[in-house]
Amino acid sequence: MGLLENKAGIVTGAGQGIGRAIALAYAREGASVVVADFNEATGQETVELIGNAGGTATFVHADVSDEHSVKDMVETAVAAYGGLDIACNSAALSRGSGPIHEYTREVFDQTLTMCLTNTWLCMKYEIPAMLANGGGAIVNISSNASLKGQAFNTAYAAAKSGVNVLTKSAAAEYGGQGIRINAVSPGVIRTPGVEQYFEEQPAIAAGLKKSAVMNRLGEPDEIAQAVVFFSSDRASFITGQLLSVDGGGSVR
Repeated sequence: MGLLENKAGIVTGAGQGIGRAIALAYAREGASVVVADFNEATGQETVELIGNAGGTATFVHADVSDEHSVKDMVETAVAAYGGLDIACNSAALSRGSGPIHEYTREVFDQTLTMCLTNTWLCMKYEIPAMLANGGGAIVNISSNASLKGQAFNTAYAAAKSGVNVLTKSAAAEYGGQGIRINAVSPGVIRTPGVEQYFEEQPAIAAGLKKSAVMNRLGEPDEIAQAVVFFSSDRASFITGQLLSVDGGGSVR
């Protein structure tokens, strides 16, 4: 029996990378999963992968920076599976990198919207669904960039630091009502987005590749396993916490 047997879940940004790995892990552990992504092709690929492995999944086209889209996403999950027990808010998109004085206001605002505001919007609608269901667990995906800042990636680092405090504040609000809310902070993980960042910032890439004391990049499934733990009853007395899954990068 899986750790998430008979639970209904949502994973945002589940079309590729860390989000896809989380959706696959949720399904592998017995959950029925709404795969939410704005890219229908990659989202449907995730659903197909889950189905081929014997799991249950439904694709929802969702732009989690849009409140109406988030509302529809949660309503679809409840209608499809009878409620909502678990959710992982993984979707994020950094719109730019470079020196602070060269950032445009538009790029800075878009990054906040797509990394912080979207997480708040997801929780705004996931929480009522979980309250109606008697409780649940939410895991937000942060970043180690939030822990000590990251040069030339300041909008993303600031947004993810906001995710940390948002997680702790929400955990304090809803812990007494049966909803646990935690965050996982990935280090440098081998994803398409990270590979693209390495290409755009070759001077930074060499250092990031060596950031972990374990001297390797992390794999998406290593993040997914931490998310599964936080989502499961094995973490029944844990809320308001931030777990770095980074090969020791945060202590180097």
